[in-house]
Amino acid sequence: MGALLKNKLGNIIIDHEVIASIAGAAAMECYGLVGMSKKSKTSGITELLKRENQNKGVKVSSKENEVIIDLYIVVEFGTRISTVAQNIIDKVKYNIEISTGLKVKQVNINIQGVRVEK
Repeated sequence: MGALLKNKLGNIIIDHEVIASIAGAAAMECYGLVGMSKKSKTSGITELLKRENQNKGVKVSSKENEVIIDLYIVVEFGTRISTVAQNIIDKVKYNIEISTGLKVKQVNINIQGVRVEK
């Protein structure tokens, strides 16, 4: 099931994968972000995802027209993590609200690692 947006003409259901793609693309535009990641459930090792799989580092949950986004990311070494996280939160929230019309209740950032860029 996706997020439900009601208007006077009917209902619009936006799939969670669509919202995850918007969130992943918005996050990747932010300075200091190396990439999205996912944690292996068996070994606990963080895996950096390729650009085409970036929405697998995003978890979306919704209740009516409000969504909660959980992002799993790897940041660049030497950047201020709190600043990078706040920039990602602002960008993701703005892009989802503008693109879908849904209200973003919360954006949670989960830092999975720090990587040195070369």
